[in-house]
Amino acid sequence: MPAFPRAAAVSTRDSGLRANLRRATHTIRAKRAAAVAELDDWERLRAAGAAIKDRTLRHLDHYLVRLEENVTRAGGTVHWAADAAEANRIVTELVRATGEREVVKVKSMVTQEIGLNAALSEAGIRAYETDLAELIVQLGDDLPSHILVPAIHRNRGEIRDIFRDRMAQWGRPAPEGLTDRPADLAEAARLHLREKFLSINVAISGANFMVAETGTLVVVESEGNGRMCLTLPETLISVVGIEKTVPTWQDLEVFLQLLPRSSTAERMNPYTSMWTGTTAEDGPRAFHLVLLDNGRTDTLADRTGRQALRCIRCSACLNVCPVYERAGGHAYGSPYPGPIGAILTPQLRGLTSALEESLPFASSLCGACYEVCPVAIDIPEVLVHLRERVVEGGEVTVRGTRTVIKPAKRHAAERALMRTAGWVLDHPAALRHGQRLAARTRRFHPRRLPGPGRAWTDTRELPRMPAESFRDWWARTRGGPAGTRSREQAS
Repeated sequence: MPAFPRAAAVSTRDSGLRANLRRATHTIRAKRAAAVAELDDWERLRAAGAAIKDRTLRHLDHYLVRLEENVTRAGGTVHWAADAAEANRIVTELVRATGEREVVKVKSMVTQEIGLNAALSEAGIRAYETDLAELIVQLGDDLPSHILVPAIHRNRGEIRDIFRDRMAQWGRPAPEGLTDRPADLAEAARLHLREKFLSINVAISGANFMVAETGTLVVVESEGNGRMCLTLPETLISVVGIEKTVPTWQDLEVFLQLLPRSSTAERMNPYTSMWTGTTAEDGPRAFHLVLLDNGRTDTLADRTGRQALRCIRCSACLNVCPVYERAGGHAYGSPYPGPIGAILTPQLRGLTSALEESLPFASSLCGACYEVCPVAIDIPEVLVHLRERVVEGGEVTVRGTRTVIKPAKRHAAERALMRTAGWVLDHPAALRHGQRLAARTRRFHPRRLPGPGRAWTDTRELPRMPAESFRDWWARTRGGPAGTRSREQAS
């Protein structure tokens, strides 16, 4: 993927994409605001969610061991995966051991993060997405562009065409004469997926939460496909990031109030599925839990950046972000788009390419994302923190080892400019002379910056330089020359 500015330059020129995004995000955020306003104690719930997450992250080693013990006691098997390659290998081997070559999947961002579908395909195993939006993305050979609504960039006509053209290649074809009515599209997907649910014996899921107290996993969803995947197959494999752990059922209660209102603007999720190990009478006969690190303990080592691990994937920050609304999710080059992706992706992957280095700058720092976050992640604070890391370099944790990274080469001019500005601001006399020189030459100032600054002035004008500085104006109108000298001496 190219750096965010290059990708966004392409997507912002797509008027259809921008219209789809604007319509969808404005609708979702208006409904969310109404749902949140119903609760007088929303801010206290929000603070409680943040506190629970922080306490869990501080003692994550303890809670993960407890989780493993309780999952194992309930009849499940726990696997530990340090990175994407190890997780993909484990899942592939588990599927092969069943003798099956097809799996159904519940919507799972973490499996997108590790590229599980591609890994399974290379091993001759076909994965079928069962969430409606994920199905649209898969049939369209596309990528998700939103955390909650992966096909938010598609309109009804585009979805109808995708179903007509591609559905037969993945199973049951679309009905003849399919229209773009939402009910017709949903019925076509239901008929197509029902055959998969009833014939495939292996399912792969993620989880919204894992309760260490009992080893229980929780999936919340709105369509019922999750319930079908979690109960009908003989083998269930769940791949979950280690940060999804919560200590107790009492803690889970807080998040089951925060998540639905912030994501789908509902008082509670239509389907909340919970499972603890296996039972002989009901559900899958074999349950495997793959606990994924993949950069999470490195993120945990960063005292400022670790708050990104509080995220419960509600997508509220995307729906209020002016940058996301115009650029769309694909420009972020990650399963995690929007403001949360701008701070989570560079930490999970590291600053390994121009894309990761550019993401902390993909924000106006307006603060709207922090205001709506149900677990009070201060995304602007982390963005500024990561920008400093990109520009200045410094000490970070990579695979558990403290490492010093070098400043990004593309920011050499910025570093020189900021150091110069810092020196000038530390020397009042130099600042005063610079202001007077700029005022006297203002007739020759360009309206647009040259070189690297040209991108900034492509969409905005440089402010005009005043004829005199505030300090000189104040001295001339209030203090006179003597007053100027006394203030200069005082400074």
